[in-house]
Amino acid sequence: MSGGNLGGGLLVAGTTSDAGKSVVTAGICRWLVRQGVKVAPFKAQNMSLNSFVTREGAEIGRAQAMQAQACRVEPTALMNPVLLKPGSDQSSQVVLMGKPVGEMSARGYHGGRREQLLATVLECLAELRGTYDAVICEGAGSPAEINLRRTDIVNMGIARNARLPVVVVGDIDRGGVFASFFGTVALLSPEDQALVAGFLVNKFRGDVSLLEPGLDMLLGITGRPTFGVLPFRHGLGIDEEDGLRVSLRGTVRESNVAPPVGEDVLRVAVCAVPLMSNFTDVDALAAEPGVVVRFVDRPEELADADLVVVPGTRGTVRALAWLRERGLADAVVRRAAEGRPLLGICGGFQVLGEHIEDDVESRQGHVDGLGVLPVRVRFAREKTLTRPVGTALGEDVEGYEIHHGVAEVLGGEPFLDGCRVGSVWGTHWHGSLESDGFRRAFLREVAAAAGRRFVPAADTSFAGLREEQLDLLGDLIEQHADTDALWRLIESGAPQGLPFIPPGAPA
Repeated sequence: MSGGNLGGGLLVAGTTSDAGKSVVTAGICRWLVRQGVKVAPFKAQNMSLNSFVTREGAEIGRAQAMQAQACRVEPTALMNPVLLKPGSDQSSQVVLMGKPVGEMSARGYHGGRREQLLATVLECLAELRGTYDAVICEGAGSPAEINLRRTDIVNMGIARNARLPVVVVGDIDRGGVFASFFGTVALLSPEDQALVAGFLVNKFRGDVSLLEPGLDMLLGITGRPTFGVLPFRHGLGIDEEDGLRVSLRGTVRESNVAPPVGEDVLRVAVCAVPLMSNFTDVDALAAEPGVVVRFVDRPEELADADLVVVPGTRGTVRALAWLRERGLADAVVRRAAEGRPLLGICGGFQVLGEHIEDDVESRQGHVDGLGVLPVRVRFAREKTLTRPVGTALGEDVEGYEIHHGVAEVLGGEPFLDGCRVGSVWGTHWHGSLESDGFRRAFLREVAAAAGRRFVPAADTSFAGLREEQLDLLGDLIEQHADTDALWRLIESGAPQGLPFIPPGAPA
C-alpha cells in the first residue's frame, strides 16, 4: 500500500459518546502513515473543553491535535473547523476556524447556523482531501441522534454531502453492543443507511471465538460486516475530549503507578473544578515513575498531597465560588500560608490572584480571588491564543495559552508569564510540564518543599511515551482489524447497494 493523491476518506462514527472514536481514528491514522500514506484527521464539529493552539494561533480540539501527531503532521484549524466550548448546560462558546465568534445557546446553534457551518466544514474537508492521500474523519456522539439530524454537520450530514463511507464503533465493555449496532443503523434514513459500511467492536475482553456467532447474526440482520474486534487496553484515553482520566503511565489508582526512583512517592491532588479545561496538563506528571495523580473535590483530600494543582477552567469565577462552597478555598489558602507546594494553571492561576474583573465570561464584575499570589486579572473580549517558549528553573520550556483573562503581575519571582511566591506557582501556560527538563526541575522543587525523598527519573520522555502509545493504537488496528477492507473503503468511497433495515426488523 502506498500513497498516490487518492483523496480518499472514511468517517468513524460511534454508537455512543466515549465508544472510542477518537482513539480508533488515531489508530487508523497511525496504521496508514506507517504504510506510507499521507493522511490527515478531521472532525467537523467538536464539543470539548480540552483544546490546543496550532502554530498559526488557532484553537482546535486537543483530540485532533493528538490525531495529527498520529499522522505525523502539524495540526491546523482545517482539521477541526468548529469547536464548541461549554460554559453552562445551556450555552457554549463557538470557535470557528480557530477563533471565538461568540456565545450561543444550543437552540440558537442548531436553529440558525447549519447552512453556514456546513459550507465551512465541507470546504475544509475538500481542502484536506485535495492535499492528502486520505482523510480519516471522526464523528461526534452518535449518528442516530434523530432529533438533531436536520442540523447535523459532523456525522451523517457530512458523510452524505462528502460521500464518505461510515464505520460504526461500539464499546462492548459497556454491554449491549449488538443492540447498539442494530439500533444505530435502524434509526437512520435509507439514504444515510446506505453509507454505513460496517462495524468495529471496541474494548473486548476474553475469547473472540465466543463473540463470533453474534457477529455472524449481526451480518445476517444488517447485511453489514464487522471489520474487527479491538481488545481492551488500559490507558489508551490520550487527550480525550472530556473526563478525568489520567493517561499514559499513571492513573488515579496508586497501585498502577510505576515505582519511584527515590525512596518516596509524590502525591498530586488536582482540584476537580467545574468546567475544567485541559485536564491533560497533569498527564505529564502522571507519566513520571512514583508520581500519584488524583482528582479531588473535598478539602480533606488535600491534607496528604505534596502538590495541589488548581487547573484551567472555562468558568474562572464559577470555579472560585465552587472552591469556596466546598471548603477547598480555605484549604488552599492555608496550604499557601504553610509554604506547601501549590500550582495554578490558567484559570487556576487567576483564582489564586488578588481579584478578578470579569465583564466577559461570568459578567460579575469585581470578584475577590484567593489572594495567595500578587496578581490582578482583567477579562478581555479578545482571547489570547499563543504558543510561547521560554526558560524557567534553568530549563527550556514551551506551552500554549488559551484565555480571556489578562494578568497584571505585581510582585513575586517571575515564572513563565506568571509568578512564584515561595512554593506557590502560577502561570497561564498549558502544556509546560510536557517539557521534560522543566518538569524534572519543578518536581525536584516540589519534593524539597514537601520534604519528600523523591527523585524524578532521568530518562522519562513524555513525547516518547506519547509516540509509544500512538504506535500501540496503530498496532491494534493492524493486528485486530480487517485492514484490507478498511483500505478498500478509504480508497473507493461510499458503499453501494447495502440493504435498508426497517426499524424493528431483526429477522
